[in-house]
Amino acid sequence: MTPYVLTVDAGLKDLRAADHLLLTLAAELALPEGTFGCTHLVRDERPRVALSFAMASEPVLRSAREWLTAKGYEVLDGAPDEVGRAVLYPGAADLTGTLSIAELLSRSAIDRVTVLGATQPPAPDTTVVTRDHVRPQWQNGELILAAMPAVGGTLTPFEVPDPTPCCADH
Repeated sequence: MTPYVLTVDAGLKDLRAADHLLLTLAAELALPEGTFGCTHLVRDERPRVALSFAMASEPVLRSAREWLTAKGYEVLDGAPDEVGRAVLYPGAADLTGTLSIAELLSRSAIDRVTVLGATQPPAPDTTVVTRDHVRPQWQNGELILAAMPAVGGTLTPFEVPDPTPCCADH
């Protein structure tokens, strides 16, 4: 990961809103290929979701900081923690439909895939039904996608694109 990182704290409460804002800001900033954008759960006296952007160069970081500050966002240097959930990363847009593990790894910055409950890594020809929503997480300097078994011996990313809100039925 690049050392040129900044955090945007917009006081968001949920991941979907954070994903949307992160992608909107990245588009408005016209961030170059290779930029990483992550969400971070901040668990202090004011729980919220912060955004971080890791950029390839200091001039890009400086321009982004100035633009975001001018728009009224709270911008801090560095990331809130080391375990960001990646929303924007090299190859993310190419992870649609059903792909083999080998294709998923070769098309993106994801370093590896783990399967919940499995002791061994999945075979490279195992297929992943992406549901067009792949959110790997940084763990010890690696970008790792957590997946779970699905129908027909396939895998799906652990995080679903449209989760049912807690207490939705009452």
